[in-house]
Amino acid sequence: MACEGAIPPFDVALFADTGWEPRAVYANLERLTAHAEKHGIPVRHVSAGNIRTDALDPRHRFVSMPLHTRNPDGSKGLARRQCTNEYKITPLKKAARELLGYPHPRRVPRGVYAEQAIGISTDEFTRAKDSGLRFLRNVFPLIDLGFDRARCMEFLAERGFGETVKSACVGCPFHGNAGWRWVRDNDPDGWAEAVEFDRAIRHGYPHATTQGQELRGQYFLHRSCLPLDQVDLDAPPPPPSPGARNTYD
Repeated sequence: MACEGAIPPFDVALFADTGWEPRAVYANLERLTAHAEKHGIPVRHVSAGNIRTDALDPRHRFVSMPLHTRNPDGSKGLARRQCTNEYKITPLKKAARELLGYPHPRRVPRGVYAEQAIGISTDEFTRAKDSGLRFLRNVFPLIDLGFDRARCMEFLAERGFGETVKSACVGCPFHGNAGWRWVRDNDPDGWAEAVEFDRAIRHGYPHATTQGQELRGQYFLHRSCLPLDQVDLDAPPPPPSPGARNTYD
């Protein structure tokens, strides 16, 4: 849209790379980068590291992913989630400060700010929030135009980008069965990495403790708390509870 002038042009487009995206996402990013740069929009990668490598490195500080847990008493839970902040939000904020000319620890003067366009569609309007920072003002052009996900896909297909896939870490514990099936069927290398990662974190990350507490129970990538390569991903989702929205897939 920015390339076509349907929305204001960008000075730069930022991609926060966790290092563990599906191969198809990186291939699509390469296409989009070439397309954007033809229209004068540079695409810059920012990163806080490779989340998969960091999580399995005993020398690296604890990486907080929302792993599914089976506690010693048989109950299930969800580990603390900070990965989005650490590997997405923080690197983007750092890049914004640098682009404004005030890298940390320099103070950004009052009145100096970057307008940050975020591609949240109308399906997820509840995610559209202020940045909480004086130097970043969030705008949501897809919501302003009334674009839902289906319209976004149509728009992309009309311009030759019909194979665009959703950006998400290969081993994201928030995948439903549909997400895991996609990885299994379309990214065999990513699937093998996820299965290996799932086994490696069964009894916690390589760190023996976190915040002074012993890691207890077992940890899983799939919400069933079963080993990833043993889950029946082709089974139909369970029926939703009365009055509840089914988000299994």
